[in-house]
Amino acid sequence: MSDRETTTDVWAGIDALWAWIDTSRPLDGKEALLLRMLKLSEEVGEVAQAVIGATGQNPRKGTTHTWDDVQGELCDVVITALIALRTLTPDTREVFDRHLRRVLERSLGPTDSAGPH
Repeated sequence: MSDRETTTDVWAGIDALWAWIDTSRPLDGKEALLLRMLKLSEEVGEVAQAVIGATGQNPRKGTTHTWDDVQGELCDVVITALIALRTLTPDTREVFDRHLRRVLERSLGPTDSAGPH
């Protein structure tokens, strides 16, 4: 097995992809940052295209995608969002975890790690 095949840690994978993308970027500074954020819109558009294709909503094209394609496109959105966040901060995991805790508390109420009293 190669290193890529054994890498299942989300954060290590995001750091590796970020480093690869960062060394290959044609622009620097704010332009590079803005384009990294705009990449999210492109990926979300691909989700929409896959859903339309999976449901056969375009009569001219018919069914062109599967729900597995939609899943893949959704994964691309998540990966792209995490790479964009990594572009803003090297503390990606901490920022994401902190935000997820806030969302969970807003949605599900505060959690007590000690359990019920």
